[in-house]
Amino acid sequence: MTTTSPTKTAAGFDPAPPAARPAASRGRLKLGAGQQLKGGPFTYAALIVVGLGSLFPLYWTLVAASHDQQRVLDSPPPLIPGGRLWTNIQTAWDQAHLGKAIVNSVIVAGCITAATLFFCTLAGYAFAKMRFRGRGALMTAVIATLTVPPQLSVVPLFMMMSDIGWGGKLESVIFPTLVGAFGVFFMRQYLLEALPYELIEAAKVDGASNIRIVWNVVLPAARPAMMVLGMLTFVQAWNDFFWPFLALNQENPTLQVALGQLSASYTPDQSIVMAGALISTLPLLLVFVIFGKQIVGGIMAGAVKG
Repeated sequence: MTTTSPTKTAAGFDPAPPAARPAASRGRLKLGAGQQLKGGPFTYAALIVVGLGSLFPLYWTLVAASHDQQRVLDSPPPLIPGGRLWTNIQTAWDQAHLGKAIVNSVIVAGCITAATLFFCTLAGYAFAKMRFRGRGALMTAVIATLTVPPQLSVVPLFMMMSDIGWGGKLESVIFPTLVGAFGVFFMRQYLLEALPYELIEAAKVDGASNIRIVWNVVLPAARPAMMVLGMLTFVQAWNDFFWPFLALNQENPTLQVALGQLSASYTPDQSIVMAGALISTLPLLLVFVIFGKQIVGGIMAGAVKG
């Protein structure tokens, strides 16, 4: 008569009982679905310090914009907002013609962002999923342009815009930056992982054209990365000063060029300059408030894909 070992089962060896398992596996942290890690006091203290450090420049801009020049230059400087905020904002608005400058900045940043998202998504899809001769060499050439300092192209670009007749016009700022190498590389790297070949092949089997594939397959898959790229592009275009300062004139400036006029005098009024800087910051804060959830969702989706 044969006996069956107590450690045997019909399917093979029975796993070790809980008491016999290593202590490391018993003490391992287990998180179920929906559970979150809880931070300790040090975590909250570090977050508070980082948050206050990030908000302090904006708060100091508000404080300086609400006092006069003499009070801003006092030692120690003021730390509580004063009562001249609206007066300084009105002065900055009138001196630098900020109304027209804001409209120009919205046009420039909006056009550059929309064009960058469109062209970079198409180029990123082509480099990521299409097979054509010279794809690797072209991608290498695109990446190589990132190593060229922008200052080297200022003189020939300025001459080109003057020959076309765009000197002093918004077109001279918009068209040279409609597409960037970073955006193409960013979208390519994202679509390599986020867009399976099976979806493209299934769309082709269903008879979809290339335009239909881009509209119904590529753009929905690329939406998280497009939100992040759009945010970065808009902020960069809004804050750009060097090329708009050279390409535009005082009668047709962007917001950053107009703010530069406030501080161009020999003894600029720092309170007025800070008031103008506060005005230029508000549209960016509005963008983050409106699209913050989509931007964070795009960043988290890219992190999960990675």
